Amino acid sequence: MKKIGLALILSSVMGSAQALELSSDDIVEGGLMDIKHAFDQWGCGGKNISPHLKWSDVPEGTKSFVLTVYDPDAPTISGFWHWVAFNIPADVTELPQGAGNQGSKLLPQGVVQSNTDFNAQGYGGPCPPTTDGMHRYQFSIHAMKVDKLPFGADINPASVGYQIHVNSLASATLTATYNRD
Repeated sequence: MKKIGLALILSSVMGSAQALELSSDDIVEGGLMDIKHAFDQWGCGGKNISPHLKWSDVPEGTKSFVLTVYDPDAPTISGFWHWVAFNIPADVTELPQGAGNQGSKLLPQGVVQSNTDFNAQGYGGPCPPTTDGMHRYQFSIHAMKVDKLPFGADINPASVGYQIHVNSLASATLTATYNRD
């Protein structure tokens, strides 16, 4: 009887816990991204404007956030990193459209935008090869148990990814799509 009672209590507590959630006014889960969010070079014809992002149900103990945008469908062995921003303060739960654009001054002070696979810092929108079909773009927010990552803007996404792996309390992902066909 004691085991059943404990299992019911644990089930009730675990079932009531809410998971970190990520949403946007600009993109929807599984939806096609607007061309304004596409890259503005390499013949992609976009405006390279980062989308609005908002997160909720932040886990207790969160001290900062890391934001990543990744294309797992890129024709490379390792996918393609489109945006990495870290040291987002724990009291920030929303970034306006355009926050990831270099020089926009829309990110909170102290946020670091590191190198992407475009070999630049800041947001780099979708730009799949014209013959590659639909690509997925995974916008992820990671609640971190550390105040800051010990890196500057010249760090590579893999090193940030390692820190996410060892310091994340929770993550949420919103996946949008884009193609040039």
